[in-house]
Amino acid sequence: MIRDILKMGDPRLLRVAKPVVDIADPELAAIVADMYETMHAANGVGLAAPQIGVDLRLMIFGFDRNPRYPDEQPVPVTTLFNPWLEVLSKETEEGWEGCLSVPGMRGLVPRATHIRYGGTLDDGSPFSCEARGFHARVFQHEFDHLDGVLYPQRIRDMTKFGFIEALFPDSGIVLLEAK
Repeated sequence: MIRDILKMGDPRLLRVAKPVVDIADPELAAIVADMYETMHAANGVGLAAPQIGVDLRLMIFGFDRNPRYPDEQPVPVTTLFNPWLEVLSKETEEGWEGCLSVPGMRGLVPRATHIRYGGTLDDGSPFSCEARGFHARVFQHEFDHLDGVLYPQRIRDMTKFGFIEALFPDSGIVLLEAK
């Protein structure tokens, strides 16, 4: 089932999500299925449970190709419960980000370039991996949602935040952004 995605301004997006206690709970499988259906319907590359009003530390992300980020390399499709993040480099890089909870807009956001992350997979097994580039950016973006942080809060230069059609008038991206 496609769920409504909460939009920036909704106070539920600003809460710190609660840990998932029972990964075997059948309701969680339904939530995860709904999250994937919702993410795909909106052409997203990731979705955190708080974005659909579910106050749990649960996120999904990954794609082979994505029309909102046509130049990016694939990111492995992953479902993580109670994820964690370790920054492995002090080096940061600014990159353009969008968000299904901030539709039609993009901002230049600094992120760590090299991270290790992990959590529990939907089969209950522990998972961890290292990531760089867009993969690392996607994880950090979704992880922020679990702590009540939206990407505009991380932008250093607000002149680099705006509507896609104004920032990138010839890109065609606006036609693919979730409404």
